[in-house]
Amino acid sequence: MSQTLFDYTRQDAAGACSTAHAWAKVPAPLTPPERHALAERAAALLKQHNAVLVAHYYVDGALQDLALATGGIVSDSLEMARFGRDHAAQTLVVAGVRFMGETAKILSPEKRVLMPDLDATCSLDLGCPADDFARFCDAHPDRQVVVYANTSAAVKARADWMVTSSCALEIVSDLHAKGQKILWAPDRHLGRYIQEQTGADMLLWNGACIVHDEFRGLELEILREQHPGALVLVHPESPKSVVEQADVVGSTSALIKAVVEGNAPAYIVATDNGILHRMRQLAPGKTLIEAPTAGNSATCKSCAHCPWMAMNGLANLVDCLESGEPQIQVDEPLRVKAQACINRMLDFTAARRSATAAPTSGITPGIGAA
Repeated sequence: MSQTLFDYTRQDAAGACSTAHAWAKVPAPLTPPERHALAERAAALLKQHNAVLVAHYYVDGALQDLALATGGIVSDSLEMARFGRDHAAQTLVVAGVRFMGETAKILSPEKRVLMPDLDATCSLDLGCPADDFARFCDAHPDRQVVVYANTSAAVKARADWMVTSSCALEIVSDLHAKGQKILWAPDRHLGRYIQEQTGADMLLWNGACIVHDEFRGLELEILREQHPGALVLVHPESPKSVVEQADVVGSTSALIKAVVEGNAPAYIVATDNGILHRMRQLAPGKTLIEAPTAGNSATCKSCAHCPWMAMNGLANLVDCLESGEPQIQVDEPLRVKAQACINRMLDFTAARRSATAAPTSGITPGIGAA
């Protein structure tokens, strides 16, 4: 079934993921003593406030290390959602981007949810305004609305399903098997990949991640020639010319698992380079090579690292723990609507995990389910 793109009219001549809104305020570099002192202070504050740090693989390595050292988690967005919901701590500190904090608050309204900087957003979220998306949905009432996690609470409130890259294929496959037609938003590359894999009838919103959209197939071909023994690991938010060259296509957790469990000595990694910190820790003997973006002659928009993920740092983490601000707030009527599509995803993945449960010894510590 051919795909159809909804062309979001506010994009400019630079493409669907212009960085005109990328106001990211990257924290100033720290000296080693400063990093150590701030990490110790943050750990003490987490304990003092009965708080847990939930960090994404793309944030600064110091935050990832702190989360693991203090009983938190470093994971993809699916595991972040599960962990925050199920953890006993009454304060969740989300090191990531705003939609992740919103998801935590939607699932745990009774908890306080803090973020180091509420301006840490996402090009996919920015490129899918709720009002425009609602009009898109209204024009296609016969379709199941499936939205990627990288969207606002207001967009999720209009959806039937939320998915992450860990579970999107399974959920769309299941809907397709039941004869459902899909309205998908916002990442066009992930949507195209899912449509090709499942054969589902999908209408796609025309959005993209400013990191993954930069990877280039031609540049990847050249790099592969330079490293003939390396396996290529690609996140499905990448363009088709990149995905087609992949040995493994998957979520951040799946790509880490491929490095940890793989037998190849080297891996070319096509996702945000923040993931390399955890990969190096879990597979210290492997060679990791960053996939190329638009080439050395081009002006790089993000150079394979999200400018908004980079806004999370030890200093503003300490600030938010000391002040209790900024907090994520989601209006209750909106929260209830948004929670329905998230719970549907969590129930689906929990049922699948139960049905295909593997022995505990087969799960790689520290990376969760792929």
